Amino acid sequence: MKENQKTKYNTPALDKGLDIIEYLSKEGIPLSQVEIAQGINRTPSEIYRMLVCLEERGYLLRGVNAGKYRLSLKMYSLSHTHTPFDELKRVARYPMQTLSEVTKQSCHLSIMNNDQLLVISQERSPSAVSLSIEEGTHFPLSKTSSGITLLSVISEVDRNTILSRDMYYKNWKVKEKEVFIKEIEKVKKEGYRMAKSKLTSGITDLAIPIGANSDLIAVLAISVFTSSLKEEVDEDFLLKSLKTAQREINQFIVT
Repeated sequence: MKENQKTKYNTPALDKGLDIIEYLSKEGIPLSQVEIAQGINRTPSEIYRMLVCLEERGYLLRGVNAGKYRLSLKMYSLSHTHTPFDELKRVARYPMQTLSEVTKQSCHLSIMNNDQLLVISQERSPSAVSLSIEEGTHFPLSKTSSGITLLSVISEVDRNTILSRDMYYKNWKVKEKEVFIKEIEKVKKEGYRMAKSKLTSGITDLAIPIGANSDLIAVLAISVFTSSLKEEVDEDFLLKSLKTAQREINQFIVT
């Protein structure tokens, strides 16, 4: 195969359609035909028929006045019809409920999606005051304990590839990168990560990998108020409870 040859077969129409969908998803705002064409390095006439097709099929919606295109919820609907993570959410539900009840803390389950951390399930704390992380929320891998935990269980090659695209990591100095890699190696050795949140002050995260020996990798985490640790909440008890939930979930998904 030649060095510049990317695919075995050329599918220009499909490429244009996917380029449009991916660009609109990335931009997150309604765009005109001209703006979309400029964004994907094509001419407006090249993408006209594709825009019409995507609109007719329900993937795009067009404003009545400005005539700008935006993504519909069809992609979201299709992606939630059935995914490998549906079963993970199902088998994790009871262990997460138990974890929340015994620790009196909220917990959440996350996966890697487009080089980011995606929260796919959460169980709220039974306490009157608790932390909540909504399902469907994305976070940078390099800025979260769950993200660092995920990076600790994938291959070094995959990890380096992902980090090369991370908007934070690629702008760090060499020393910062070295410290970060050491953090990942520590999590890999210890099997969990407990650290103060880099995104929210006053919060400490405790994360542990799920399905590390399978093709279905996720992270289960608890986020607690830092001030309550040691005074109201015992770290060892949290970790013990988290490991129990990990074992219960893994027995259903590890292959």
